[in-house]
Amino acid sequence: MAIQTTGATGHAETGGKPPFPPFQSETFASQLVWLALTFGLLYLFLSRVALPRLGAVIDERHKKIAKDIETAAASKKAADDAQAAYESALADARKNAQAIAQVTREKLTVETEATRKTVESDLHAKLAAAEQQIAATKTRAMANVETIATDAAAVIIERLTGHPAQPSALASAVKAATKG
Repeated sequence: MAIQTTGATGHAETGGKPPFPPFQSETFASQLVWLALTFGLLYLFLSRVALPRLGAVIDERHKKIAKDIETAAASKKAADDAQAAYESALADARKNAQAIAQVTREKLTVETEATRKTVESDLHAKLAAAEQQIAATKTRAMANVETIATDAAAVIIERLTGHPAQPSALASAVKAATKG
């Protein structure tokens, strides 16, 4: 036979543990009221305090991201503009360098041509002077050729024949030989 005792709650106990309180039908209604009250207070706290702060943080973050994106776009545009300006300056510098090279080339060509003409005129002058000197030397030499030929022929005839040659006959023979 089991002994039944009545506990502090007024329930009959059957020698074991009391039932789990949330499942007791006597406290169920008050638990629902406290649940609704606690949920309402938690809802009010979250909707009035925590969620606006969280929303403000999220909005602030979105604004910062948008501002950073705008700054990055502006920086990209500035970098693109700087690159375009650099490429334009580089193209201008190349054109200027080509123009300077062309002007320098033309200037050097003119200077070289002038120097060449000066050198050519100097060479022509020296050549003309040399030709005149050669002609003068040739004329002097030709003037002496008859005398040298007459003297040489006189010496040769004297050695071959042993007698001196006649000067008038030698002179006419040398003249005939040099003319022809």
